[in-house]
Amino acid sequence: MTYCAVALHHHTSAEILATVESECVRRNLRLTPQRRRVLELIAGSERPMKAYDLLDQLKKELSSAAPPTVYRALDFLLKEGFVHRLESINAFLVCPHPTQAHPTQFLICDDCGVVQELDDKELSMRLFERVRAQGFAPVQQMVEIHGHCARCSTPS
Repeated sequence: MTYCAVALHHHTSAEILATVESECVRRNLRLTPQRRRVLELIAGSERPMKAYDLLDQLKKELSSAAPPTVYRALDFLLKEGFVHRLESINAFLVCPHPTQAHPTQFLICDDCGVVQELDDKELSMRLFERVRAQGFAPVQQMVEIHGHCARCSTPS
């Protein structure tokens, strides 16, 4: 399950897969069985997945699976905006809104590992404005904030 900023709106893996399949048809992209399976594994995970965790899962199904299989699939999924890479933990999660490019901010719980994707356009615009004012030409923006989610920071 993937969480986005719309009041912790949930996106099921089936919804995400259907959206990506439709988007691939619309963009005339090939969602090969390997790419689809990697996406399924990421979408079905409660937490972001590392590449070698994906490889371990694939090897259970296909003994000949190798790192290039996973990395090629991840490269495609990243390039097309279907998954995000969390740099600070070197892991991947599905994008809950893969039909349009958008700057994102991620809230990463250091206790339970849940990640919430924000889509705060105003925050992104302000950050880009501040960066440009420094004479820097931004190409990509990713903000990762580590802390404790509402569930983990609430006393039991």
